[in-house]
Amino acid sequence: MGQLLAKARDQLYDCKAITQRLRAMLQSADEQVRSLKKQSTFLSQLAAKTIPNGIHCLSMRLTIDYYLLSPEKRKFPKSENLENPDLYHYALFSDNVLAASVVVNSTIMNAKEPEKHVFHLVTDKLNFGAMNMWFLLNPPGDATIHVENVDDFKWLNSSYCPVLKQLESAAMKEYYFKADRPKTLSAGSSNMKYRNPKYLSMLNHLRFYLPQVYPKLNKILFLDDDIVVQKDLTGLWEVDLNGNVNGAVETCGESFHRFDKYLNFSNPNIAQNFDPNACGWAYGMNMFDLEEWKKKDITGIYHKWQNMNENRLLWKLGTLPPGLLTFYKLTHPLDKSWHVLGLGYNPSIERSEIDNAAVVHYNGNMKPWLEIAMTKYRPYWTKYINYEHTYVRGCKISR
Repeated sequence: MGQLLAKARDQLYDCKAITQRLRAMLQSADEQVRSLKKQSTFLSQLAAKTIPNGIHCLSMRLTIDYYLLSPEKRKFPKSENLENPDLYHYALFSDNVLAASVVVNSTIMNAKEPEKHVFHLVTDKLNFGAMNMWFLLNPPGDATIHVENVDDFKWLNSSYCPVLKQLESAAMKEYYFKADRPKTLSAGSSNMKYRNPKYLSMLNHLRFYLPQVYPKLNKILFLDDDIVVQKDLTGLWEVDLNGNVNGAVETCGESFHRFDKYLNFSNPNIAQNFDPNACGWAYGMNMFDLEEWKKKDITGIYHKWQNMNENRLLWKLGTLPPGLLTFYKLTHPLDKSWHVLGLGYNPSIERSEIDNAAVVHYNGNMKPWLEIAMTKYRPYWTKYINYEHTYVRGCKISR
């Protein structure tokens, strides 16, 4: 025993050296974890931006067949409903045919009076033929539908629209289109989200020009293309917005999704005009009072802030930050059951919350049409697609 203890005493480790070695190992492991997280973020963002082969195939086939139609067969019926303020009007801006079809199908299938619903779709010139062809082949029952090309809005030009003007600047082109390509996955993750030109897409910013696009309407319900409607939505037209312009579901918890999450409060233009603890709200399902919009010159307010953000010093990306600024103190909070968010990133949403929602929203990277979608949430979306449809089957789009 004495020999053993002596040997153990002779071989006692230097605690200080061991501590330093363990710290070095911990730091190395931490750096590896950070690197892997960056790679994961990069790859998930990349996956979210890709168009699945099936949807690309669907768009191409529909486009070819649309331009083979004679001009008289390219027209939708019931055009007299498009400016009737007594009907229920929806605005949907999308370049994804399949996603747009789910929004329309789910709305109509859950509507009590489908014949009173009017869908105003706007897409880009690349998908204009496909979007038209799909709804000519698959009309939304008794509802009215109309498809427009955003490039046909000639008034939407760089002399009027700050986003288009900014896109013409050399600095903006450099930032969005000519930035140095990252040499590694982890190096590219931090800036990839912010350097995505979709954030300057006019389809994305068209939501700030609703009275110009639909001058004869009093109210319109704006829907994103990554939502599914599960209940009749006509009750939204009966909600009193109390003189506000925007009806939306608020998204803030105790400290989450408040203004300071989206805006740069170190900038005096933001700090002096807004409350950092003001509650954020969601785009995706918004009731807009277009009469109040015109009275309060909402588009003018948006132009002011967008012009001030030319150097991206007030916010970095997207349409929600300028929306928060533009509709500040002009947003009426809707009951949360109207619009449940997070199906594109949050795996912990209660089943009862989803089932009770009028609209569920796949905001986040994991869109339901992508392979990275969360499996348990996909059926809410896929139930509104006819997988036996000739075009869908021909493009090998599956559940």
